[in-house]
Amino acid sequence: MLNRFKSAVIGAVSSIEPTNGAIDGTQYNKANLAPKFPYGRPHFLGLGDDEVQMSADHKLRPIIHPNKPLPYESGYAECVNAGKSRWNEDQAVYRQGVLTKSNIAIPYTYYGIFDGHAGVGAALCAANQLHHIIHEKLVDAQDDIWVNFNTSNLLTTKPRDLLIIGALESSFREMDQLLLEDRNKYQAAGGCTAIVALFILGKLYLANAGDSRAIICKNEKHFPMSMDFTPENERDRIRRLAQEQPALLGKEFTAKEYLGSLRSGDLGKTVMFRDAYMKGWAYKTLQPEDLKMSVITGHGKRSRVMGTIGVTRGFGDHDLTAVYQKLPIKPFLSSHPEVQVHKLNATDESEVLVMGTDGLWDVTDGSKAAEIVSKSLTAFEDKKYISAATCLVGYARGTLGNSWQLKGGKPASCDDISVFVIPLLPYKQEYEDLLSKCNSHVPSNISSEYSSVDMSDDSNDTTDC
Repeated sequence: MLNRFKSAVIGAVSSIEPTNGAIDGTQYNKANLAPKFPYGRPHFLGLGDDEVQMSADHKLRPIIHPNKPLPYESGYAECVNAGKSRWNEDQAVYRQGVLTKSNIAIPYTYYGIFDGHAGVGAALCAANQLHHIIHEKLVDAQDDIWVNFNTSNLLTTKPRDLLIIGALESSFREMDQLLLEDRNKYQAAGGCTAIVALFILGKLYLANAGDSRAIICKNEKHFPMSMDFTPENERDRIRRLAQEQPALLGKEFTAKEYLGSLRSGDLGKTVMFRDAYMKGWAYKTLQPEDLKMSVITGHGKRSRVMGTIGVTRGFGDHDLTAVYQKLPIKPFLSSHPEVQVHKLNATDESEVLVMGTDGLWDVTDGSKAAEIVSKSLTAFEDKKYISAATCLVGYARGTLGNSWQLKGGKPASCDDISVFVIPLLPYKQEYEDLLSKCNSHVPSNISSEYSSVDMSDDSNDTTDC
């Protein structure tokens, strides 16, 4: 078959059968409207219609990767879930752009992964539109991004990092607003998490809203570039909002938490509780109005907002309501990303950024991912980053016996899995080349200022062109 399908599982298969017609469990919120973007896999995979159908084979769960190289031989791989939805609800994208100043082209590269839920619409829109919004925001700020600034006076200057962070933050908000505006024009099912990497001017800006994750790996060591946003770790934010705006809770939910489940037979008893403003626990006598469901239910991976959704940041979900009470959940969800900034100082090809949806991280921690990447980069001479991404997906997907299992027999990921493995050294070198080009355009009487740039010291960012 096609080369990109050579990684398909060989052997026994399960009884999962993909269905025809509408995407299972993901009905669009406006069934009489056309989707804004047709379903497909990431554009850089170059799949035809038949190949898209093959990629969604829940029996084999083939690992798909690009045939043509991505920028700097970056790696990407994906596989579909084990039957929870007909189509792969993840989407991925990369784009290269250019900003200009004084006839100097300032390159940037953007990578994004969007993990859809309750449908493919939001993830498709984000994959097709967010990079355009980000580009517009960068263009708006480009004159101030390049200017030599004095970071000691934030009242009169606009430091570059804050401008780029602001461009990402405002882009995420605008993307979410666009989905809101489009929901009566197009089919736009569900929502999606979003994780974006922007390489520009010698730095990596990593924006995350959701439970996808990014780490930097080097020689089996790793450090995180994002945190997961879930009801568990956003419990305080959501409960405080619930307390401040009790109308959002209807008559069914409460901002209070109780130690243990409550029943009508507990009325009049003393129970432990904490309110939204509390870190510790206190006691109270249980009253009838206390017999409500907490706005956050469950713990860990099973935590849910209003018993319904397990992520708290991302795009879309504008029509989402609590499962039983039909109260809108969107007021508790946020499109605001956390943005981390990393100065690129890689010294060899072993230092990479790994970005993946929760289908990878549900069964793979940072240490294991770093180990897999390190071994892959050592074992493969050609297409080493594609191989590393493929190995990560293959590990998390596992092998099929009676069910999908990891090598040790533990359950493997049954979710969609999408992974980028991106080398950092080329982007550092790209920046150094840009500085060299800038130096050649600087008048001789000030060229010494540029030639003295120390690439290891952030204080010299003020000498960029």
